[in-house]
Amino acid sequence: QVQLVESGGGLAQPGDSPRLSCAFSGFTLDYYDIGWFRQAPGKEREGVSCMIHGDGNTNYPDSVKGRFTMSKDNTKNTVYLQMNSLKLEDTGVYYCAVGVCSGPFSWGQGTQVTVSS
Repeated sequence: QVQLVESGGGLAQPGDSPRLSCAFSGFTLDYYDIGWFRQAPGKEREGVSCMIHGDGNTNYPDSVKGRFTMSKDNTKNTVYLQMNSLKLEDTGVYYCAVGVCSGPFSWGQGTQVTVSS
């Protein structure tokens, strides 16, 4: 059974550098992509990072490139999203998802990140 559990969200200030975690089980990153997505109030869900299975190459949209970094710890079955230089527009619910970057098939429950001054 595929499970993904996000943690690390909360209230942050602009410029902060929180790290989100996603503990997963039921699959291996050797065969599936895994990524972080977010949904801001009133907006569609968007991808913020996606790690390609096997080689671990990670893609980022321009909105977070250079500020967000995705990493993994295979010994803990956990992926992370290091978010630096947070902006107000980074506010949203952040989800971890597995499958293919263009269309994940399983999602975590999400963790809220609120950036406020």
